[in-house]
Amino acid sequence: MCGISGFFSRETSFLSDADRWEALLHKMNQTLRHRGPDGAGFCLSDHCGLAHVRLSILDLENGRQPMVERIYSNKSRILTYGNADQQGKLEPEADSMQIPEGWVRQAAIVYNGEIYNMNALRRELMGKGCTFSTTCDTEVLLTGFLEEGPDFVKKLNGIFAFAIWEEEKKRLWLYRDRLGVKPLFYLWQDGCLAFASEIKGLLCFPGFSPRVTQEGLCEVFALGPAKTIGKGVIDGVRELKPAHYLCIDCDGQTEGCYWKLESRVHEDSYEETVEKTRYLLEDAVTMQMLSDIPISTFLSGGIDSSIVTAICAKKLGREGKTLNTFSFDFEGNSRYFQPNAFQPSQDRPFADRMADVCHTNHRHLECDCGRLICDLERAVEARDLPGMADVESSLLYFCSRVVQHNKVTLTGECADEIFGGYPWFHRKEMLALDAFPWSPVTDPRKALLRDDVLQRLPMEEYAREAYRNTIRETPRLSGESQEEARRREIAWLNLRWFMITLLDRMDRTSMYSGLEARVPFADHRIVEYIWNVPWHMKCPGGAVKGLLRDAVKGLLPEDVRCRKKSPYPKTYHPEYERQLGKHLLDLLSDPNAPIGRLADRKKVETFLHTPSDYGKPWYGQLMAGPQMLAYLIQVNTWLKRYQIELA
Repeated sequence: MCGISGFFSRETSFLSDADRWEALLHKMNQTLRHRGPDGAGFCLSDHCGLAHVRLSILDLENGRQPMVERIYSNKSRILTYGNADQQGKLEPEADSMQIPEGWVRQAAIVYNGEIYNMNALRRELMGKGCTFSTTCDTEVLLTGFLEEGPDFVKKLNGIFAFAIWEEEKKRLWLYRDRLGVKPLFYLWQDGCLAFASEIKGLLCFPGFSPRVTQEGLCEVFALGPAKTIGKGVIDGVRELKPAHYLCIDCDGQTEGCYWKLESRVHEDSYEETVEKTRYLLEDAVTMQMLSDIPISTFLSGGIDSSIVTAICAKKLGREGKTLNTFSFDFEGNSRYFQPNAFQPSQDRPFADRMADVCHTNHRHLECDCGRLICDLERAVEARDLPGMADVESSLLYFCSRVVQHNKVTLTGECADEIFGGYPWFHRKEMLALDAFPWSPVTDPRKALLRDDVLQRLPMEEYAREAYRNTIRETPRLSGESQEEARRREIAWLNLRWFMITLLDRMDRTSMYSGLEARVPFADHRIVEYIWNVPWHMKCPGGAVKGLLRDAVKGLLPEDVRCRKKSPYPKTYHPEYERQLGKHLLDLLSDPNAPIGRLADRKKVETFLHTPSDYGKPWYGQLMAGPQMLAYLIQVNTWLKRYQIELA
């Protein structure tokens, strides 16, 4: 994985003031350096600048970026790739905009991600006469684009965000993967388009001052930690939507969608569905083991991470290698854990069981209250927005520990959204809600805000409109029963909102420490296939994720295969909530703390004297009373650290 950034202008001549614009590219790289600690490079042309920081996973020597390809009239090609010592301008002659004699095409790429089917694509391109100088997927991506055009992206199996600059056409392309695993943000400022893997990269751009409007505050308080796809919350910042591209040239800009889920009748028998699901799972995990350095897995002991671990361990075992696995929990949970409807059991016994069965080198990592609170601020730095509170800060800490052993890990993320694992897929009262099922009411979100803020923010209306817009976009299948159609709506809501939020969390918390986290369940082939499997097959006889469980018979121990879902852990230590409350009250006593303009001190004090109900979260299954306090602390950090104006 890596970090990318850059800029484009139809009017500005960047080479006429090259030192200034090269300094900006260097600054953008420094801002994103955590995403790619192994190298950095940039290149500059008259109308475009590209920058890249690299995390070395494939072709450690020759995978440097930006990668520039020049094609000559005799069909010969020259490939160059930059690093910190090879930064330069795209044109061979900086003082001349004339194309050198015999030079017919030049393109440059900066790319963040992994193309898991790169070897098959390379063979296909070689069959067309293409040659390759490296073994990295970046060259496959650039060569395929030049050979087959913009639609080459449809052949990719992977996670990615990339920019390609076509010099002779003065045209910039931005692409993002189908499900939004890898991020890409952009903004227009004084006639220039700036883009970056993270919002912080855009804040480097001259003349841009971050501010948040009423709409942005509604995103934070009515929808957060989720956000509307395509929006960056900060005014003027946009996010390239999943499965979309943006093309900008001298004639204007075009945004398009290159992939959509389609609803169709499922014709496979249940036995065929189980067999194909098993094949897709094993193929996706095996493909995503692609790496020139050792891989690891996150292992909670739940069915999803156990499937990924079992497949990886089996393959590595045949090669005489041992898989590293990691599980996470919180100091004191063995004493203070409180089972509830959302979190019925602890993970450690099941993680230990899987580690023994798969013969992995397992490490159990713990986080204490002090680290959890301290990392709330670092989690904001990672996401550039308020996030999932301690659910996010803890994962940030755990990733910083994992990367000390491995730079690549595979996770079980996304299985619940795809296979129907959450309570809102099953409980009638949640299915019947005319609202986001993981955040059905705004009352808990309003409980600590000032009355004047509540009067200005149409939180309920904003959340309702966001929900209904998504429902209207659901890919329909004519002839479905009302119940099946509703299940499809719930699945669509999960793919477009809940899963994206968790993918954002995973990307930012892992990449903050230079850890590449892969998500095999988000393979688009799995999503396409399972999307059209009817509910009675996904959950036969009402068994939660029954199809997935049947597909992995023989792969997992029965007690793990049949284990009831228990989500990512959180702390139940009473000291944590006490420390949070004190910290928030201290902030509200500071006249310079921006949260004082939004939260009400008296309401917070009353809240702190009310017993917490861990079984009634206000977002998802994990964010209850303590997480509301932590979220407000993150809002304060966000406004202060990024010097965001409250418009």
